[in-house]
Amino acid sequence: MQNLSELFPSLDAERRRQLLALPSGKVDAVLDTDTFNEIDDQFALAFAMLSPESLTMKAVTAAPFFNRRSSSPADGMEKSYDEILNVLHLLKCRTDGFVFRGSESYLKDAVTPVDSAAARRIVELAREARAEGRILYLIAIGAITNIASALLMAPEIIDSVVVVWLGGHALDTIPNREFNLHQDVSASRIIFESGVPLFWIPCCGVAEILMIALPELKRRCEPCGEPGRFLYGRTEEFLNRDPAVQKVIWDIATIACFAVPEAVHSRIIPAPVLKENSDWELAGNRHEIRLIHYLERSRIFDALFRRLEAFARS
Repeated sequence: MQNLSELFPSLDAERRRQLLALPSGKVDAVLDTDTFNEIDDQFALAFAMLSPESLTMKAVTAAPFFNRRSSSPADGMEKSYDEILNVLHLLKCRTDGFVFRGSESYLKDAVTPVDSAAARRIVELAREARAEGRILYLIAIGAITNIASALLMAPEIIDSVVVVWLGGHALDTIPNREFNLHQDVSASRIIFESGVPLFWIPCCGVAEILMIALPELKRRCEPCGEPGRFLYGRTEEFLNRDPAVQKVIWDIATIACFAVPEAVHSRIIPAPVLKENSDWELAGNRHEIRLIHYLERSRIFDALFRRLEAFARS
């Protein structure tokens, strides 16, 4: 397996500790999202935009996806771009110079970036943060192609960014064919091999606790005005109006790290090795990352719907 770490500068131990520290106060962030893939990205985007006390959102970037809801990664990205605009219009947020189209394909290998407006904007914002001594948090809730491409374009930015990614399953979960990770394994390997500071949120084993069924969702969305009706309608359609089916709202876990940090429990671990077949391997002498290992479901949902209700009343 190629040693991808050689493509990137090394962070000294003190700088890595600074970047892996739990954020305090308001931080700058980019949200990278495959918004039309399911319905949880829409909730996460709304959560982020309605948490101005915690997040200064610098950009939202559209990630590629390819499944039954798209005809290609490029089509998935374009549909996600349009859905980002839908959510932001509902929330009365600006879109010009704020929303960027991402990659139209996945990485062909682990050394060649895919050029896109999203990757270029991430590099620009990271360089601005670096010049001003700030940290830029890159919150990723889809295939991580755009962010991996940005890192390949400008490896020096790893000392001024922190990636917060929901992808892959917990280390003891087999097989590790989680959608975000497995769509672009080359990009996923870059995130674990580059040494970029990483807050990692596994799906099965951690984020799966954020499960909700339509009756509870309907009750909680009713006081939330037009955005609540939109989010409930998207979910009802996705679940074929079956009240017995529960849906995990996976992606709000990433925003909870900032909006309700007391409900997010984590620890520092050595980075696992992501093999080319998507399996995990534990190895010694690895750089450290922050693993999110437990989420408090009720507190996270309460924080989300409290913000949506406040917006509806405003």
